[in-house]
Amino acid sequence: MNLLPQFDFKRPQSLHEALAALTKEGAMAIAGGTDLLPNLRRGIGLPSQLVDLSALAGLSAVERQPDGGLRIGALVSLETLAESPLAPDAVKQAALGVAGPTHRAQATLGGNLCQDTRCVFYNQSDWWREGNGYCLKYRGDKCHVVAKSDRCYATYHGDIAPALMVLDAKVEIMGPKGTRSLALAGLFQEQGAKHLTLEAGELLTHIVIPPQAGWLSAYEKARVREAIEFPLAGVAVALKKEGGKIAGLRVAITGTNSAPLMVPVDELIGQVWNASAAETLAKSVRKISNVLKSTVSSVKYRRRMALALARKLTEALWIKAA
Repeated sequence: MNLLPQFDFKRPQSLHEALAALTKEGAMAIAGGTDLLPNLRRGIGLPSQLVDLSALAGLSAVERQPDGGLRIGALVSLETLAESPLAPDAVKQAALGVAGPTHRAQATLGGNLCQDTRCVFYNQSDWWREGNGYCLKYRGDKCHVVAKSDRCYATYHGDIAPALMVLDAKVEIMGPKGTRSLALAGLFQEQGAKHLTLEAGELLTHIVIPPQAGWLSAYEKARVREAIEFPLAGVAVALKKEGGKIAGLRVAITGTNSAPLMVPVDELIGQVWNASAAETLAKSVRKISNVLKSTVSSVKYRRRMALALARKLTEALWIKAA
């Protein structure tokens, strides 16, 4: 493993100082560092300055809001999130499934959401990547996954994002132009080399989950090992049942595309969950997922697991709601 590159290091004591430091060209934010530091050691990225966010106050709490919703600071550790009695089931399950205990103690919610996309041709040593002419995502001019492609197909493998997306969560962002809020799904775009919609100098500060009265949620992923493994396919589901029918349903997937995506399920609202509904859901998941050879596992396996997990979780929540 390579040594870290040379860079300036800043540890601001306020959000104002942090935002000012991030305006420097080539500056990068670091919190837990569990995603960023391994990349830097592989020669992926040459920051001019690392801005350590660990001293910022007010971003490390999980708080109940007056309306019954939650407001979660971006610096909350995944360990804290997994153990919080306030966190919805899908979020706790997703947080608990990330890596190992020591990773979860260090990693932050904001860092997990903003983690880099991954690819078997990208997450390699520098000498290996150089020998293959690098790639479209970093220092190269071609995608090894899709030949002659005009965009990068590196895959997003975060666990927490889909769990929050099915809860209709929003993110709060601060930057040089002020503060803005958007749906969590809007933080991402289907472009492996630039999968985040954050503008230069912007910082994710909070995640807001609206009240979840009547909703049940769950998250599960397929992985090679039972720990320290990214999702090869991950699915989050939130379901609301009224009068023996589906009153609300949200499904999101990860590990299949360059961004976590919501699955269109409008035609299932007002329906009874049965074999026909399960097939309709599977078709929607199959249609939106774009599984390519970006990991060591086969495309067919990852696609089948996404379909199976969507049906399995929805079935389980339907029964639980009864």
